[in-house]
Amino acid sequence: MTTADALYTVNVTINGQPHEVKVPARRTLVDLLRYDLDMTGTKETCSVGVCGACTVLIDGEIAASCITLAVQADGANITTIEGVANGEALHPLQQSFIDHGGFQCGICTSGQIVAAKSLLDSNPSPTEDEVKEWMMGNLCRCTGYYQIMESILKASK
Repeated sequence: MTTADALYTVNVTINGQPHEVKVPARRTLVDLLRYDLDMTGTKETCSVGVCGACTVLIDGEIAASCITLAVQADGANITTIEGVANGEALHPLQQSFIDHGGFQCGICTSGQIVAAKSLLDSNPSPTEDEVKEWMMGNLCRCTGYYQIMESILKASK
């Protein structure tokens, strides 16, 4: 067995639930979420950490799960889009994205919402400029950003 074939045990808490998963050294966090744990809300689009679609929170900090190795997250507390809602009740940010058209195709939406939640958790009343700066790492090919901005600003009220 080569080092590349070796399996490593990763212990993570995802959305409040503990998980122990054996993964190869090169397994990315997005692949652990999607393929090992069947949490498909986090999307991978660019695979190089620049689009924001795969955004998750690792110990409260924004992270691109497509370039984070699963072994790097060992011992971490991770929040994904599946952990944003409170059971069946949508988070106000999720409802605002629905109410104000903050999504179209939905590919970037989970990353947008997780990043925006992080913003609102740290700054409950951001200005438009603060939202623009915070969300700069989340790209969207569909909406033109106006509805995303409106969704975040309305949710902050």
